[in-house]
Amino acid sequence: MHTDQDLEQQPVVRRLQDFDTSSGNLGERALFNYRPLVILLCLLATIVLGYQATRIKLNASFEKMIPSAHPYVVNYLANKADLNGLGNSVRIAVEATGGTIYDRAYLDTLQRLNDEVFLLPGVDRPFMKSLWTPGTRWAAVTEEGLDGGTVIPDGYDGSAATMAQLRANVARSGEIGQLVAADFKSSIVFVPLLEQNPQTGQALDYGAMSERLEQIRAKYQKEGVRIHITGFAKIVGDLIEGLQQVLMFFLLAIAIAGAVLFWYTRCWRSTTLVVMCSLVAVLWQCGLLAALHYELDPYSVLVPFLVFAIGMSHGAQKMNGIMQDVGRGTHRVVAARYTFRRLFAAGLTALLCDAVGFAVLVSIQIKVIQDLAIIASIGVAVLIFTNLVLLPVLLSYTGVSARAAARSLQADSADGAAQPWLWTFLDRFTQRRWAAATVAASVLLGGLGYLYSLNLKVGDLDPGAPELRADSRYNRDNGFMVANYAASSDILVVMIKTAPDQCTRYATLASVDQLAWQLEQLPGVDSTNSMAALSKLATIGYNEGNFKWYDLIPNAGALGAVQTRAPREMFNQSCSLLSLYVYLKDHKAATLTRVVDVVEAFAAAHNTPDVQFQLAAGSAGIEAATNIVVKQAMHDMLFWVYGAVILLCYATFRSWRAVLVAILPLVLTSILCEVLMVVLGMGVKVATLPVIALGVGIGVDYALYVLSVMLTRMRAGASLSDAYLHALRFTGRVVILTGVTLAVAVATWLFSPIKFQADMGVLLAFMFLWNMVGALVLVPALAYFLMPPKPARQDEATQAQERAVAGIH
Repeated sequence: MHTDQDLEQQPVVRRLQDFDTSSGNLGERALFNYRPLVILLCLLATIVLGYQATRIKLNASFEKMIPSAHPYVVNYLANKADLNGLGNSVRIAVEATGGTIYDRAYLDTLQRLNDEVFLLPGVDRPFMKSLWTPGTRWAAVTEEGLDGGTVIPDGYDGSAATMAQLRANVARSGEIGQLVAADFKSSIVFVPLLEQNPQTGQALDYGAMSERLEQIRAKYQKEGVRIHITGFAKIVGDLIEGLQQVLMFFLLAIAIAGAVLFWYTRCWRSTTLVVMCSLVAVLWQCGLLAALHYELDPYSVLVPFLVFAIGMSHGAQKMNGIMQDVGRGTHRVVAARYTFRRLFAAGLTALLCDAVGFAVLVSIQIKVIQDLAIIASIGVAVLIFTNLVLLPVLLSYTGVSARAAARSLQADSADGAAQPWLWTFLDRFTQRRWAAATVAASVLLGGLGYLYSLNLKVGDLDPGAPELRADSRYNRDNGFMVANYAASSDILVVMIKTAPDQCTRYATLASVDQLAWQLEQLPGVDSTNSMAALSKLATIGYNEGNFKWYDLIPNAGALGAVQTRAPREMFNQSCSLLSLYVYLKDHKAATLTRVVDVVEAFAAAHNTPDVQFQLAAGSAGIEAATNIVVKQAMHDMLFWVYGAVILLCYATFRSWRAVLVAILPLVLTSILCEVLMVVLGMGVKVATLPVIALGVGIGVDYALYVLSVMLTRMRAGASLSDAYLHALRFTGRVVILTGVTLAVAVATWLFSPIKFQADMGVLLAFMFLWNMVGALVLVPALAYFLMPPKPARQDEATQAQERAVAGIH
């Protein structure tokens, strides 16, 4: 991967005319012999892609968040036309602050709010529901027979008589606990959403939708009510709204990285170029995404910073190599070429490992993760041009300041007792006693960590929206919904398929009722609702309100009569699909698992050719499917990413021993990262799954730079200690610099108002630091046992003689 010449072996060339421009490989000659052309092409690319980057959009999609190939989601999509409102929806609770909902002023406010929401773009209007929508009806048995109508009575004028009639209608509607709170102090406007705006044909703009909802909240809260809003669209809207603060933290992280790099180099030219090239990579990435019609979403918006961080890491290595060569008196152009020769292969392999870490995420059948994988892979591919090619070419023009070069040489040329104390300490890990203790401690830590990591859960571990802070407005609103409504926003719907016109048969409804009873016994289940429950209530009505009749009657006529008055969400037009609504207290992983397990077991025991119990619709049903996919993908993803990284490392080092030395620290980091997630109460889900893969791809960078220099020295006959000390002087300082700097930079995210970003900051800071420690401590310790030094090279004549004797030509 390197030329046989190492740092000191490459001749010092003080004048450019003394350098052989035909030396080096074809790629080096093509780049450095035509430097103006390289810079011109990069400048043109920056202008074109910079313009394209101004067109990139930030949005999200509900359908991209769901695993469309999972059987649960396949079932939902197959029946989606009959299940409107059970996917992407918003719930708006309008709370009366001074009394109950049976107040003329409150109902007037609710009507105007209802009408305004009804006209919002993207609302699935026929299925919107509130006290003021015609689809909200009541039914009752009177002396004259079965009667019913809209909950808001005809001729309502706010008078005492119509208000009393409204109170009676609400009581008979079955909406208490669903649209109306049990304490009658609030009611809900249920707003199902379309994925596309029918007026424009474009994807629904969640940022704009959330902004309009906030305007409605601000407008009507001035009229004596309090508004609470929940739903996927509001979560995404709040995340998008918080991105302005997210960008501030990005800028702070960039400033910290740049400041620390300048402190290390004391050279503003080289520091500016490293930061600039890393930012150019982000600009190219955003431009390419816009040109390919990709959008950033709240989950992939962190990727550009990861690209910047990876670029800073590689750029600092290139700059450090040039500084050392210039410090020895080498001309800046020659120094840039020497550094390109030494580090291009290591950098390319590291970036390919990063790209593989992202690319394997494409195998996960969730569109938002697949898009993230493509977005990140494009960013890493761009770094090959900006930080491995453009940066050395630019540094060949600007060079580094003489003071910085001399300082670098002075710091890295010391030996023996003059070695920095940290180098002396780290060199101990190349000794048998320290190496054995380190490997043993790592094995113990890895074993205990693995056992503890088995407690890692899949899915959300907290109620509400874990992406937002617990005290955020959204999570406070969600808490209000859970406390006041049995019909929470976390709905799982079991679909019961029958033959046409057979959905209200007694045997079918009896099975539905049996399953509903089993589900109601589970912790985390608030209530259920179905045609079976409605039929039992209707039976009471048919028998003068006597609760002794609260049961299903095996009478086809009676059951069919209920069907004619039942709400349409209970069954479809052809009576071939029933919906069993399961209202959950939360969507925690444990809650979803319990419900899914009971339904699966019931379906296995009761499914027949005529009646099929299928999972799952509703927000909680789709999340249950997502959790299952994520759990399987976590293991498959690690298998593929480690397999790819191992192959790339072997292609680079051509030594299985070196591959083990590079990979084992990554394995330990992956285990400890999962332990950290358990400790911090994070679940594996769409938002956190990619980080586990990124830890492998990003983490191998440090080991590759240290190990590549060690291998070159050891193959030249140096001892492990000498090779490691040389690697520390050449790349170790920058490994420490970038590891600590980037960890500190992302640690500032802890103060972000968006919990998702704060969680990512913790995980990334941990991985940056731990991968750095693994490269500096565990790599030399493993190398002691796996990479014993070879004897020094003999002269060429002796080597040729030995090869002839061995029959090697």
